[in-house]
Amino acid sequence: MITFAADSVAELFAGALGAARKGQRVSPRGMATREVLDVGIRLTNPRARLLLAPPTRVPNPAFAVAETVWILSGSDAPWIFDFNDQLAQYADDGILRGAYGPRLRRWGGSVDQLRRVVEILKADPDSRRALIQLYDPARDAAGHRDVPCTLGFQFHLRHGRLDMATSMRGQDVWIGLPYDLFFYTTLHELVAGWLGVETGDYRHHVGSLHVYERDMERAAAITSVTSLPEMPELSIGWDGFDGQLARVQAGEATGHAGWDAMAATMHSYRLWKQGRRDDARRHAENIDGPLHASLAAWYAKLAPGPVRHGNEVTRP
Repeated sequence: MITFAADSVAELFAGALGAARKGQRVSPRGMATREVLDVGIRLTNPRARLLLAPPTRVPNPAFAVAETVWILSGSDAPWIFDFNDQLAQYADDGILRGAYGPRLRRWGGSVDQLRRVVEILKADPDSRRALIQLYDPARDAAGHRDVPCTLGFQFHLRHGRLDMATSMRGQDVWIGLPYDLFFYTTLHELVAGWLGVETGDYRHHVGSLHVYERDMERAAAITSVTSLPEMPELSIGWDGFDGQLARVQAGEATGHAGWDAMAATMHSYRLWKQGRRDDARRHAENIDGPLHASLAAWYAKLAPGPVRHGNEVTRP
């Protein structure tokens, strides 16, 4: 078993990418891939969840935020395509059949697994039954395009700290890991907050850690991997949580600094998609915390060149 431990998602990305690039050649579904099997990851600071790996890997923070809100709200609605139109190729009849949100919040149409985890650990802090299941063999053998890579999550409350473990059948380091870990670590932080305990270590097990051959050249072109500062804390009460997510999705102020930054990030990117690039950049400048720098880097990647601020011209 290969293991990595780090203080930031950036460090984990760098180590995982290096290992995957040296992996064995396989071709699942005819797609040339390098992979390593049975990989364990441990992250000691889950709030250090944003990274930059220029010049070829600059994640879109607006999609990271949007996907997190989309999943936590229990949604499979197609508005997520506004933040990542590449997802549409995996949809059946316009819906991502493997969407995590309905499985997380309405398993079988009725079970809110997120609420249940909190209830279990409040009733029995030493429980080993605080689980969230995402992979559903009854549904995922049906042949739809979108099959969950994540099998599930487990939470352990020990000595006043909440550890979280994720199990994945496969992890695409280049495309998926920066976004997956953004959501997973946000989930970790939220559950710890609902329990009123510290956020402990985040652990992650992957059956197949891989990078596609099509991405190898871009992976080799990375000059550095930088960890942005910690995200503002996101702990919030359970009561009203779904309403809070709805306000974030709409880009509205929430009264919570961390979630206001998330809402502003989504709003700024909507302006960008409408062609209002100067407005999007000006809005991004007012975002508190590392989402500001991450979004500015994303805009610079999308539209390199001089940027005008009033009568002043600078380079992004």
